[in-house]
Formats: sequence, C-alpha cells, structure tokens
Amino acid sequence: MITPNTTTKHYTSAPFRAAEFFAGIGLVRSALEPEGIEVVFANDIEPVKHAMYSENFDASHFVLGDVRKVRGADIPNIDLATASFPCTDLSLAGNRAGLDGGGSGMFWEFARVLEEMRARRPSAVLLENVVGFATSRGGDDLEAAIRRLNGLGYRCDVFVADARWFVPQSRPRMFIVGSRDALTVQDEWGASTLRPAWISTFIEAHPDRVMQALPLQAPPPSRKTLTTCVQKMSPSDTRWWAGARRARFIESLSPLQTKRLAGLAKGRKLAWATAYRRTRHGHPVWEIRADAISGCLRTARGGSSKQAVVEAGRGKVRVRWMTATEYARLQGAPAFKLDGVRENAAMFGFGDAVCVPVVNWIARTYLRPLLEGRFTKATKRRRMRAANGKSSNTNNRAFDHPVPQNGGA
Repeated sequence: MITPNTTTKHYTSAPFRAAEFFAGIGLVRSALEPEGIEVVFANDIEPVKHAMYSENFDASHFVLGDVRKVRGADIPNIDLATASFPCTDLSLAGNRAGLDGGGSGMFWEFARVLEEMRARRPSAVLLENVVGFATSRGGDDLEAAIRRLNGLGYRCDVFVADARWFVPQSRPRMFIVGSRDALTVQDEWGASTLRPAWISTFIEAHPDRVMQALPLQAPPPSRKTLTTCVQKMSPSDTRWWAGARRARFIESLSPLQTKRLAGLAKGRKLAWATAYRRTRHGHPVWEIRADAISGCLRTARGGSSKQAVVEAGRGKVRVRWMTATEYARLQGAPAFKLDGVRENAAMFGFGDAVCVPVVNWIARTYLRPLLEGRFTKATKRRRMRAANGKSSNTNNRAFDHPVPQNGGA
C-alpha cells in the first residue's frame, strides 16, 4: 500500500514535475511521486493542513495562503497541475451554489493561474471533485469548467473512480484529465463503470466542447473489509460509548436496523460496521451500513458527517466514533504521521483529501504514460525532453480557443 513518505522512484529518467493546488495534507503527492511525478509546488489556505503536510513531507515548496494571491509567475516549470478544489458548493450535501460559490468557485482561480503561465502551461491537468459536480446547476458548472479548460488549450477526459476499488470505503469521485495533445487512441463514450451514461449524455448535449476519452478499464473492487482498517481497542477503552449514550444509539434504530445489529451481535466472531446519523420524519436516528465497508469519509464537523464504528459479536455490542487513524487507513495512507495533531483536525484533513491508491492508479495508468507521450503524437519529443531532465511542456498547443471572460461562466 502506498505510504505518504515514500520516496523511492520507479523510473531511471528524470521525473516529471507537478504543482498541487488545494494540496491539503498532501495525499495527491503521496500518489504521484511513486510514479515518478515530483511535486515541486503546493498551495493551500488551511494552516492545520499545512502543519500535517509539513510533518510528512519536505514542505519548502508549500505556499500557505489564499490561491487568489498566487500568480502564474510563482509557479516553476511543470508538466502537470492538479486541483482538488473545494466541493462545498457542488456536493449534494452542500448549498449547491456551484462554481459561483465562495468555495468551489476557487476553480476559476486555478484556471487564472494556468492562464498567467502562458507558454509555460503544463502539458496536462488533473481535477478531482465530487460526482455532484456533474449535476450542479443542471450541468452548467461542468460545462463552464470544461469550456474554460478548452480555452486554455486542454482537451478534456471525464471519468469516475471509486475508492472501493482499493480500500473498504465507498467514495466515488469525478476526475477530469486535460491534455494539450490529442490522444491517438480514443474510447467511445458510453455507459461503463468508469464512464456512466450521464457522461455520454453530457457530451451529446455539448458538442462544442473539445473532449476525448482514453480507453481505460476499472480494476475489480477490493475484497477488503473494515476488519483490515478498524483500530482494535480493548472493551475497557474509554472511547466506547457507555450508559445512556449507548442506549440512545440502540433506541434510535428502526426495526430493520435493530435486526441488523442483533444479527451482528449473535456472531461467534467480532464484526465491524459503520453507522451514520440521519434525520427521518423529523427525528435523529442512527443507521448501520449493511456491508462491511465505510461510507464516504467527510470532514468531521458535526451532524451526519461523522461516522460511528459498531463492534458486535459474542453477544456484545460496542459503539464509538471513528478515529483519525481509521480515516488514514481508509484513505490509503496508513503510515501518515499524526503526532501532535488534534483528532478532529486530522479527520478534517483526511475527509477533504483524495484516496491515495485511486490517484496512484490514475497516475500509473494514465498520467505518467500521457506525459511520456505514449498516448499522443508527442511520444518522441516528450521522451527526449524527459531524458534530458527538462520540463516537457512546449509552446505548441493542440488547439486554441478564445479564453472565456469573467471567470469563464
């Protein structure tokens, strides 16, 4: 499993170079660097995330501050720019203000920095966000974002990947890969695990957008369960809920949930499940997942965002909040250092982050070959430049479109 402080490179040639926008605690870096893509610039506004990043990486290139103050001239020569921009206004659980919102609207700042880089723009970009991005404001936000990237010279590929393929966490996310070179081999848009039907519907509805699809095959879902990630605790550990708190949890369960819990408790071996607080008919209740995996990790800021862990078997039932250590394991970063970090702060960092093995898979199967030119007509040029240890971007654009004005909306 990929660990955040992995430094071993798998390549003898000079690594490609990347800038990590909305870097958070650095899990994109954890995924890219084992594939020979070195992060040479990072930016985020959250001090607690910067502190966690610094604990696990060399943060000399980390610029702590508002992305609105970053200029294209601040970015070194790079081959790839990544942006896991805030999902606050795009998520179905958010306010759905879309790219006009104060959080998700930071996408426009990322695009502005790319525009200011002019001829030094990277060969490729990788965007990550919630699947709700696709339906935000009826699809207008996704169209506006792709239009903006098209205007900067990037042909765009869209697909969905799920953390469930690698770890016991349900976490589908939408990814956009932009390339300044056209793919020589392309897939057909159609319904598949990676490209659900809504993507082809979006393509058909926006024929003016410059899109392309790399043939990709989703890996089979991992068979790992919570057993591999749960933090084992003694029954006497004070983190287990006791007395009235535990009783309120059990009393809130519906008949179906009660039956589910009873089935777990009858087991001869301990089993684990996760539970969420929900509001049903105006009342707060707990609901236990029927499978042995985690729901999508979120920032630990109250309400239904926090998951509980249920341990049951041998006639016993114990309940507690999920821990930051479990967050790290479920995000594919089990060796991440959490020394001196408050529990909720660590969970905030991980809940906002990417799942490491998902992005590592994208880097290995898509980004690294793309940068090497294996999927484009630029193969010879890119390999020669990589061998010389230089940035692989050039002044040539695959195409040019007018840059949208006023934030690209």
